[in-house]
Amino acid sequence: MVLYQPRNGYCYNSDTHFLFNFICKCLEKYKNINGDILDIGSGSGILGLLLANNYKKLILNQCEIQKSFQFFSQQNAKTNKIYANLYKGSFLDLEFDKKFDFCVSNPPFYHQNVIKSENESLKIARYNSSMPLRNFIYRSSNILKNDGKLFFCYDSKQLNEIILFLNEFSFNIEALQFVYPKAKKEASLVLVYAKKNSKSLLKILKPLIVFDENSNFTKEVEDIYKHIRTHSIKVDFE
Repeated sequence: MVLYQPRNGYCYNSDTHFLFNFICKCLEKYKNINGDILDIGSGSGILGLLLANNYKKLILNQCEIQKSFQFFSQQNAKTNKIYANLYKGSFLDLEFDKKFDFCVSNPPFYHQNVIKSENESLKIARYNSSMPLRNFIYRSSNILKNDGKLFFCYDSKQLNEIILFLNEFSFNIEALQFVYPKAKKEASLVLVYAKKNSKSLLKILKPLIVFDENSNFTKEVEDIYKHIRTHSIKVDFE
């Protein structure tokens, strides 16, 4: 999959690859994946495009606030011959004309107390002051169907708030996976699958370790990259 990205701006990273792999694992038990999917804060469009490419019966919808990334989301959909319906504006404020079967997102999750980049585009893409966690989960609950599924990744240190807000807005956590930079390090990322109005017991997947003791990718991570096979092209955006 060829993906155009801004030369000077936020670019997708390994978090999105890990999230896509996690979503595929969680959906393995379902035989017929179809319906409307919304990629919240689509950026370059990578996450939704990978899912639409993998599950041909999904109808892809994208939501993006930044004009530059609205361009890249649309351009990358055309480049990869995938139809996508783009909603332009803030996910928190937009009026959607339908409810969705799936919501997926790599939302901005750095805490607002962390030192911020001076680049305004990077601030919006990285820091949760542009989309607070509670607002993100509340809005997702509103636009999902009764048995709708929500997949996202977040800072593992904020797991307490993730659980609190998901419970508040009628979500049940179906599965979690923690991502560790190295086996002896603390988890840096948590991958979350939550479903509306479900009562299933929580499944915790095997931890994903990114680097081995020699700072090389582990075999599992190498396999994820080999399976996804994205090619990034950076361009200037006027």
